Order: sequence, then C-alpha cells, then structure tokens
Amino acid sequence: MNSRKSQLALDLRIREATGRSDFLVSGCNEDAVRWIDAWPDWPGSAMVLTGPAGCGKTHLGMVWKQAAAAVEFGDGIELSDLPDAANILVDDVDRMADDADLFHLYNAVRAAGGTVLFTARVPPARWEGRLRDLVSRLSAVANVAVQPPDDVLMGAVVLKMLADQHLEVEPEVLRYIVERTERSFEAARALVTDLNRVSLAERRAVTIPLVRQVLNSGKGGA
Repeated sequence: MNSRKSQLALDLRIREATGRSDFLVSGCNEDAVRWIDAWPDWPGSAMVLTGPAGCGKTHLGMVWKQAAAAVEFGDGIELSDLPDAANILVDDVDRMADDADLFHLYNAVRAAGGTVLFTARVPPARWEGRLRDLVSRLSAVANVAVQPPDDVLMGAVVLKMLADQHLEVEPEVLRYIVERTERSFEAARALVTDLNRVSLAERRAVTIPLVRQVLNSGKGGA
C-alpha cells in the first residue's frame, strides 16, 4: 500500500451505526450507502441488497433497520407476529427456505404501505429452484450490489480493528496484511484476533514476521 492509499484509508468517511461499530464508506459500498440513506424515497416498496459474505451488507441492513424502526423477520418471528404496515428487514433471504411465507410477507407489507429490505448473497435473478413469483417480484424491485472490500477499505478496517486491540503497525505491515487477507470483514477480524492473541502470548510487536507466522498457521486470513 503506497503512502497515498495509507492516507486515504485514514480519511474514509464514517457512516455512523448506533449500537454497532462504525461503517466505513469506500468506492465498493458507496452506491449501497446512498440507497440506504435515500429511504423512504425508494422507487418502490422493497429493495434487495446483494453482495458476497463479509462485504458489509448485513451491517448496512442494521443501519437501515434502525433508521426505519424496522422489525427483522426470522429467528422465530412468524408472519402473524409482524405489525401492520411495518418496515421489515429480511437478512440472507436467499438462504431461507419458505418462499411462500416470503412471498406473502412481501405482498402484505406492500399492501399496507410498509417497506421491505432484503439482503442476499446473489441477486434474485440468479436464484435456482425458488418460487417463481417470489423471484419475479424481487427481481423487479431495486437490486443494489455491495462489492467486496477494496484495498483502501480493507486497510481502514484493519487499522480500526488493530486500534481497538491497542495494536500499532507500521505502514509496510498494514500493506502486507491487506495484500494477503481474504476480502471480507470476517477474515480481517479473525486475523486481528489471532494477531492480538499471539502478540500477547509471545510478547512481540505486530511485524511482518508475526503476521506471516499467523497466516501460515492457517488462522485468521487467506
């Protein structure tokens, strides 16, 4: 990571998310952030936020949940438990099995004047073996993609996670981490956790040799 990228990583905009860690905005997610912030002025009653695991779409869903005073569907919540005209968050919709309930949920919220935010790993148009009417409805609403974290965002996220653990690294160490870590926040978090553990246990600073040791052990990163 050159000095310009290091500076960019420190200058990234922060998207506040009360009750959760701050959300950093970069080129890979700024379009999705604009859509989340545009609510309730969406062109329809639903939106599908898509992206690979670890890209931050669930975090953005929680930002919207708070802003919209939404109820999260799932985790034992039945359709009958949902209030009329509620705003509903459905996280990981492409991993849910009951398409009939999801289709009914979408129609009921739409009819009552509420809004639904769905998150999924892939767009509805790429779902296979799912209820055709559900796929059709969700393909027709706004589908917004969150891209995997880029180098600038990964650098900022890793810096923040290291700071949270009271760890400091030199710019070349940060570059080494970013270049060798899987592009997901989960991978970055796992790596920083292992770096903190090994650094404390061995009373060593976080250097390139220590990062290499942790990565080669098969923990925390790609």
